[in-house]
Amino acid sequence: MDDEYYMQIALNLARAVSGQTSPNPPVGAVVVKNGEILGFGAHLKAGEAHAEVHALQMAGERSGGATIYVTLEPCSHHGRTPPCADLIVKNGISRTVVAATDPNKKVAGQGLEKLRKAGIEVKQGVLEKEANAVNAAFFHFIQTKKPYVTVKSAVSLDGKTATHTGDSKWVTGEAARLDVHQYRHMHDAILVGVNTVITDNPSLTARLPNGRKNPIRIILDTSLKTPLDATILNDGKAETWIFTKSVVSDVAEKSYAEKESVTIVRLEKLDVESVLQYLGRHGIMSLFVEGGAAVNGSFLESGYINQLITYMAPKLIGGQAAPTSFAGNGFSYMKDTLEMVIRHVEMIGNDIRIVAEPRKDD
Repeated sequence: MDDEYYMQIALNLARAVSGQTSPNPPVGAVVVKNGEILGFGAHLKAGEAHAEVHALQMAGERSGGATIYVTLEPCSHHGRTPPCADLIVKNGISRTVVAATDPNKKVAGQGLEKLRKAGIEVKQGVLEKEANAVNAAFFHFIQTKKPYVTVKSAVSLDGKTATHTGDSKWVTGEAARLDVHQYRHMHDAILVGVNTVITDNPSLTARLPNGRKNPIRIILDTSLKTPLDATILNDGKAETWIFTKSVVSDVAEKSYAEKESVTIVRLEKLDVESVLQYLGRHGIMSLFVEGGAAVNGSFLESGYINQLITYMAPKLIGGQAAPTSFAGNGFSYMKDTLEMVIRHVEMIGNDIRIVAEPRKDD
């Protein structure tokens, strides 16, 4: 078996825990000796043992002279847990294969250097592209101090999100809606505008067959008009943060503050930049935007879209007044539009899921 084979196993382990390790990255590790897998593991939750620890504990004394495959460079600093690079040296590993280098300044090549100084052979960049995709949110967060933003929409073949009367249940089928819940689980927070809460009264939880982590629910509400009986404020299934302007009266805020698990966040300027800065300061690494056309339009015009997920249903709705997924002023000239790169296309039930990212100037 070659290095890519074992690294793919490690990447599958990392993907399996994606969404539950924030603000840490999802990492997988596999220990191999003489073609036999001796141990494997993944980092399950921030503050708990890293992937390398689980894999080495499983391998035990047999790890001497083995190769360890890790999807992200082993840490070299003391955080909530001891340095994994030290543990690899202590267990007598002779070779370390790494997919991606950690952009965190506390690590940034230091873990690999420590291994080399200990006489351990190091190989970098095995399935690096795949590892970077798994850690896209973490890398973005470390480098910008803002959450990685995914905007989701569901449209008909002619690009409509509802009929001209506002009826939107349901544009897509059950399989696509279940797929959305998986994405909710993978993000730290989910964001909507207050009009979505008023119109749809959503719960914004990750309702999956085997149960999943629910994201923090965020409502953009300039004048605090979220209904006090809204499901999102009363079900107790996750925290709810209502972002509003600093000029809102204390009396209005008090009605919401009495709700359990509801937090009012006052901002001097309620715009995308200010919201993302606040979320970044509070450890929100990834944000799933499920707002209406106005909210989506504000993210587009501000330039803060890292990933776009579009579910396209085999339906034609028609109508000039039927809404589309992005409102706002939009761009005046084609040369100014946000050019996307389609990364993945897949049938989800009878619908199509398209995953795209902004094109980067390489």
